[in-house]
Amino acid sequence: MEKRWSIKPKGDEKTIEHLEEVLRIHPVLANLLVQRGVTNYEEAKAFFRPKLTDLHNPFLMKDMEEAIKRLDRAFRRKEKILIYGDYDVDGTTSVALVYSFLKLHYENLDFYIPDRYNEGYGISLKGIDYAAETGASLVIALDCGIKAVEKMKYAKEKHIDFIICDHHTPGDELPEAVAILDPKRDDCNYPDKDLSGCGVGFKFMQGFCRYMDFRESQLMDLIDLVVVSIASDIVPLVGENRILAYYGLKKLNENPGTGLRSIIKVAGLEDKDEINISDIVFKIGPRINAAGRIESGRDAVELLISEHEHLAKEMSNEINVRNETRKDLDRNITIEAYELIINDEEQLKKKTTVLFNPDWHKGVIGIVASRLIESFYRPTIILTESKGFATGSARSVDGFDLYSAIDACSDLLENFGGHMYAAGLTLKIENVPAFIERFEQVVSEMITPDQLIPQIDIDSALHLKDITPKFYRILKQFRPFGPGNMNPVFVTGNVFDYGTSKQVGKDKEHLKVELIEEHSPAIMQGIGFSMGHMLDKIKNNGPFEVCYTIDENTFNGMTSIQLMLKDIKFPKNN
Repeated sequence: MEKRWSIKPKGDEKTIEHLEEVLRIHPVLANLLVQRGVTNYEEAKAFFRPKLTDLHNPFLMKDMEEAIKRLDRAFRRKEKILIYGDYDVDGTTSVALVYSFLKLHYENLDFYIPDRYNEGYGISLKGIDYAAETGASLVIALDCGIKAVEKMKYAKEKHIDFIICDHHTPGDELPEAVAILDPKRDDCNYPDKDLSGCGVGFKFMQGFCRYMDFRESQLMDLIDLVVVSIASDIVPLVGENRILAYYGLKKLNENPGTGLRSIIKVAGLEDKDEINISDIVFKIGPRINAAGRIESGRDAVELLISEHEHLAKEMSNEINVRNETRKDLDRNITIEAYELIINDEEQLKKKTTVLFNPDWHKGVIGIVASRLIESFYRPTIILTESKGFATGSARSVDGFDLYSAIDACSDLLENFGGHMYAAGLTLKIENVPAFIERFEQVVSEMITPDQLIPQIDIDSALHLKDITPKFYRILKQFRPFGPGNMNPVFVTGNVFDYGTSKQVGKDKEHLKVELIEEHSPAIMQGIGFSMGHMLDKIKNNGPFEVCYTIDENTFNGMTSIQLMLKDIKFPKNN
């Protein structure tokens, strides 16, 4: 698939020169810092050496005092407290963190995770009924609740108080809760607006810790749960999130909680030198998510709060089995959907993908939509049947407002929600054909030709000779990588195959290269996954351009720097 390369503009020259001088680093590294908003020595120090003392005062968050006082009252009156959270990774880690911390100081606790299929996202009437039936008079809702206006009225009728801890954008009306902790509230002046749901729960517990004079180290022992939520919910890795992720990864690598340690083992990460954000996104998070996708998110919380190695091992093995089931479902449905497109001339010509099959598993259709975008780069909706309706997950391409396109079809829908890049929707099954036609028409009118070509954002040009051990050592200190601080992508032109590049992999599908640059003695190794078909071109057509990230490769006990190729471009006349 053809890709567009977009090179970011260079930062301010004087600032780059200043950082290069005071930090004694390569100008390309200084430019990376400027692109990330770092302009002087003190900011660079804070970026490279995050400190927990730089976390914001939790009392800057609107309603923090009200939330803490209500929780304190529940402690003093020995009320039953229910910790309520969503069924995804952010929700289950939030519940695990708050429950585990409060359990150190209070006994009368319970937790609740709504069923993905019977209750759906957020606070449910069934969940409120459960609180009433079990005698809970205070519910702490995590990673949900900011739009639960009607549900709060129902809770009030049941004489149940709610403290809502959320990070989603509020609607026009706020629910009637005792306290609402959400940095995205218009009237909240908290400096960091992009915390994960678990991050908001962490700030609540941090404030409670200080109010009650509990040892804050007890809360910091749970910071590995916060980084799992940050990585899995794909929130920006800047500001407070960067600090929490930095120390969360440190804890995850050095001394993870019992539940997370067992997940690390079944995910095959136990012997890895260093677990990173990508490992959480692709190995740890999906296993936690699998509980809610295939059966119940409650099982994920049970595992995350477990303190018994043997029990944790049993539960993580069970969740791993569910993850394998999830992967099989995901793989099989993706293959079915791919074949529906590839074998249909009309589908191939479209600017959208909308597929409906009543037998597809609801828990994986969002993953399938994302997978199809990798092959057919266009707005995609995958629908299945649930409770007599067609229900689906939608995913977008870079720069295209999917939510607006779905909104333009709203008269055909029962309900929908989401944002620019992802959405969920429900419609009558008889409306599916009309929706497919309308959505294609709307997107065709809105989308630009460039938006149908995947884009690679490139941070800087770089010579191969400049990729030294010192350069890479400093580059590693830019971690953890994620939104707002992505792994830098570099471009090098005028490179040639050294003569030793080859195809590797079971089906020779990957490309292992040794590259040299014009007028330079440096030989650089690299790997291009799914690029094996380019071998003849790089051997017979030079020079060419490569864009890549930089990583390490360990083989036979030897570690070396290697390029992780993202794309190769050849001169137009080749």
